[in-house]
Amino acid sequence: MSSCAPAPPATPAALPSPPVVADIEQFRCEAITTLTPAEPAPGQRGPGRPRVLPALCLWAGRLVCVLHGGTSHLALWRLLTSRDFWRYPRVAISDQALYHRLARDGTGPLERLFQHVSTTLAERLAPYAVTPLAGFASGVYALDQMTLDQVARLLPALQTVPAGSAALLPGALAGLFDLRRQQWARVQYLADPQQNEKVAAREMVAGLPAGSLLLADLGYFGFAWFDALTDAAYWWLSRLRAKTSYTVLHTHYHRGDTLDALVWLGAHRADRAKHAVRLVQFRQGGTLYRYVTNVLDPTVLPMAEIARLYARRWDIELACNLVKTHLGLHLLWGAKPVVVLQQGWAVLIIAQVLQALRLEIAGRAGVDPYEVSLPLLVEYLPFFAARGLDPVAVFVEQGRALRFIRPSSRTVIIAPEIPPDDLVPRPPDLVVERPPRYAQRKCGPRAATAA
Repeated sequence: MSSCAPAPPATPAALPSPPVVADIEQFRCEAITTLTPAEPAPGQRGPGRPRVLPALCLWAGRLVCVLHGGTSHLALWRLLTSRDFWRYPRVAISDQALYHRLARDGTGPLERLFQHVSTTLAERLAPYAVTPLAGFASGVYALDQMTLDQVARLLPALQTVPAGSAALLPGALAGLFDLRRQQWARVQYLADPQQNEKVAAREMVAGLPAGSLLLADLGYFGFAWFDALTDAAYWWLSRLRAKTSYTVLHTHYHRGDTLDALVWLGAHRADRAKHAVRLVQFRQGGTLYRYVTNVLDPTVLPMAEIARLYARRWDIELACNLVKTHLGLHLLWGAKPVVVLQQGWAVLIIAQVLQALRLEIAGRAGVDPYEVSLPLLVEYLPFFAARGLDPVAVFVEQGRALRFIRPSSRTVIIAPEIPPDDLVPRPPDLVVERPPRYAQRKCGPRAATAA
């Protein structure tokens, strides 16, 4: 393990590798040191036995265990008690005392570290951000909700709960993912795993820069939600939910199954949207693809770009897969909610670093980020770092030969390229706003979908 000696300052003249590349544990050590309050001096301690486990050692060890594939708090206990960790000697603490310490200390230190790491990486990833993605938007984000896996029935209160019961679900994580920087922009814990997605959605997007573009799946489809985004000066793009009624206002282009038109969502008086939207549809193979967006000008967001752009919504699904599958969030370390959340924040911190490394590798190698294998990066990062090698340099220089970089297997949806001269311009006096009326649907459990 590396020491916590200060790293030399970066040279502004060159684009430096992030400190996480040269020494990922060094970076975590420095970050945690700045966020963790100092241990009280001997004369300032209150009653009771002094702490034998420094906070820095505890939280740094938590992250190291995630990176190295630990599957329980016992892995952390063994790390802290069986050998020297960083500049700390072995800690004389029982596994139960460690578990109680985790439960007592809460998630504050890890949440602050997540914000600190995210801010640092956002600045360093700017040169590699995928700026051609929806160039008209100030930012491009995907919104989704991830249900945490069931906890083990270890606590007395859970031992009588039937296996598979929803009561064993510890909650869900609502996430906002920055598609350009490939980073989690915001994450919020939801105690009710069956809460409708749109309940937390408005809080998740509040404060984003005006002109941001939001992508979300059909769980977020709703007239009131779309209108709220438009009123807040956000762009949005969604698939069209089946059996949604609409009325065509103006047709930009129509030939066979290919359509680009302005429509009112909701053809009935009881449920109708306030703002007109653009409906785009085309057929590829045997599938008819249909999207709606509030970007009304087809020259700003052409049909072909809509297909490519919405396909990037899958980025957040793959980011969730990294968190749950490759970093072990599907194997929860405990049953107490606070311990579950600590594991979640620790995993998200490591995920931010890994996503950043992949984006830099892609930028330096001149490839799409999804041509860089994230599972192999997870597997080989500790291997290269332990040997004093720069993982980014290895992936860039040897990535193709070692197949760390390979053609992406993601499905490509190809929409027709419509020549601008074939588009019928929208009439300048066309009315695109009307009084709304939203059907009274509930935004509670999944028994109903919000409007």
